[in-house]
Amino acid sequence: MLGPAYSIFDTAIGRCAIAWGDAGIVGVHLPEAREIDTRRRLFHLYPEARESKPTPNSEAAIEGIVGLLRGGAADFPDVMLDLRGVHGFDQRVYQIAQRIHRGETLTYGDVAARLGSPSAVRSVALALSRNPFVIIVPCHRVLEKGGYADRMSPHAGLISKRRLLSIEGAVNSNSKTLLDVLLPVAAPRLSS
Repeated sequence: MLGPAYSIFDTAIGRCAIAWGDAGIVGVHLPEAREIDTRRRLFHLYPEARESKPTPNSEAAIEGIVGLLRGGAADFPDVMLDLRGVHGFDQRVYQIAQRIHRGETLTYGDVAARLGSPSAVRSVALALSRNPFVIIVPCHRVLEKGGYADRMSPHAGLISKRRLLSIEGAVNSNSKTLLDVLLPVAAPRLSS
């Protein structure tokens, strides 16, 4: 049996982390302002985990994450996730999120409708806010109604959905942050 372990690795957006156990990946963490903050978060979430060389499963996940954050296509069909302790509803939400292609987005309402529960928008949002598998389960591709891209899982560190969507080349004219709505930029006036 493999004990809990983690690894810190370099990406185009900074030092990320991945944690795993005997049943697969237990968490992916995007960079904090400082690597020590990422390590503190790992220790808080996985106090028994030790830094270790990645397993083949973890290495496959790392390679995909590095590629995606560099702007490339990434696919994670063979990466095993440890879903023990993840509520069944959340698992169903994550399965739908994993089917959203790079450069595309859905709303929380779209995901709720695909679950057959159109009134479960808030539950979908809560499930995605608990997503420990950021990037592998691309919760950044699920937006609020109106395309607002301002929230991420706590595992996302300082990176916003908007930045991840930009890296992926998502073109969504409705993709705005709350700041964009509160502080709209005036269009420049043309002189005649």
